Amino acid sequence: MAQTKRELLQAALDGRAVDRVPVGFWFHFLAHPEQSDSLTDKENLRKNIDGHRSFYEGFLPDFVKLMSDGYFLYPHPELKKVRRAADFSSLQPLGDKHPWIEAQVALVKQLQQIFGKEVFTFYNIFAPARVLEWSLPDYTKTLLGDFIAEDKAAVKKGLDVIADDIASLAEKVIADGGADGIYFSVQNIEDKRVTQEIYEQVIAPGEQKILRAANAVSKNNILHICGYEGHHNDLSWYTDYDAKAYNWAVKVENIPLEQGKKLFKGRTVLGGFSNTENDILYKGDKETIQAETRRLLKNAGSSGIILGADCTVPSNIALEHLNWVREAAHS
Repeated sequence: MAQTKRELLQAALDGRAVDRVPVGFWFHFLAHPEQSDSLTDKENLRKNIDGHRSFYEGFLPDFVKLMSDGYFLYPHPELKKVRRAADFSSLQPLGDKHPWIEAQVALVKQLQQIFGKEVFTFYNIFAPARVLEWSLPDYTKTLLGDFIAEDKAAVKKGLDVIADDIASLAEKVIADGGADGIYFSVQNIEDKRVTQEIYEQVIAPGEQKILRAANAVSKNNILHICGYEGHHNDLSWYTDYDAKAYNWAVKVENIPLEQGKKLFKGRTVLGGFSNTENDILYKGDKETIQAETRRLLKNAGSSGIILGADCTVPSNIALEHLNWVREAAHS
């Protein structure tokens, strides 16, 4: 008997034999998800839910990444007052009963009603440093590095507080919302002053805390090392992050799936396709896309592989392009 989509995805995550290599892609359902507010604007919430439903019915994916569009902003009132590193010292967690957390749990519950238990679902969650990027006033790419240089301990405390809330969110969207895991987005800081040593001292502890919280309620969590818009990461910084699968920007980092699989010690890897409007997945014809699918699988094999993209694909992509990938992977 053929594997169901849940059986297929679990086998792929476990590195076991699969009937076919599973396939999953995703995109945002709000035009500006990092600026939108779904907490107070119910129209944004409706658009996000309707977008999931339309995408699911149009593509019937092997698994679903649940998009947190409209909840990127971390609504901590004290962050608006941060002007120097010492200001982080006054932060206290919002707490797991805060509307920002409860609303996202409610969103996941509503989305689960669409998908039932037909497929695995992973809720999109960002690391504390990325959350600061959207939440601090007048953020610049050097601001976090400036704060760290000013008072490293205070910045770590602030990131740890944010991590407490995000860890609560991760735990609750799985345990209470019904998601099968999280899709956790991390990223090197675009500042040469934030070396691997500084990252491990200041930033990594909070990220690891969030993963531990997710892993305590589900062993099926995905780490996304985000290379959006050409952002470069050193993947080696994350090889000790305890995730079930790893996703990175293959094109940006120039590290194909088979090489990444070795880097992550044989654990499952997700991706393979570049995600912009200039890439094969978006603009290629059926023959080209399916040839690329076969090339990826020839090089990477079929064990511990999930086909997808570097990051979100354009929201206007033709869904038949995604299905062409699945057809080729099946054959």
